[in-house]
Amino acid sequence: MSRLLRAKDRMDAASDEDWPVRRLGRVSGVSAAHFARSFKDTFGVPPHRYLLTRRIERAKAFLRDTDLSITEIAFQTGWNSLGTFGRTFRDVTGENPGAMRARERVAPHDGKSVPECFLRAAHRPDLTIAVSEQRRQEASGTKTSATTEVV
Repeated sequence: MSRLLRAKDRMDAASDEDWPVRRLGRVSGVSAAHFARSFKDTFGVPPHRYLLTRRIERAKAFLRDTDLSITEIAFQTGWNSLGTFGRTFRDVTGENPGAMRARERVAPHDGKSVPECFLRAAHRPDLTIAVSEQRRQEASGTKTSATTEVV
């Protein structure tokens, strides 16, 4: 478990970098295949999807809290293409980066009274299925709901 946490912490600290499974396996001291299986079993999502979640989270924070251009935000959060960033952001959050920024500016939130861990959890994208699978479901009109019951 500590080996997985080491790799997860490295991804969190440098989510703008490329983190292929082979590199993550080296950080953890295990093979790439073993790392990928263990990471998904432990954290519930594959390493790539976890990294994607962190990048989108960080981009949302930049859009909300800074005046950086969308292009600068895309590159600072690890995207090599503005188009890929915009499409993935829209697929994951349901709105494009510019619309999200405009909405947040109209109704700013008071984050001072809410613990930061709750704010992060509330703004965390839900990636229980792959973005490509979401696109296929939307195209065929068979999108399933991924609701979970909280006890």
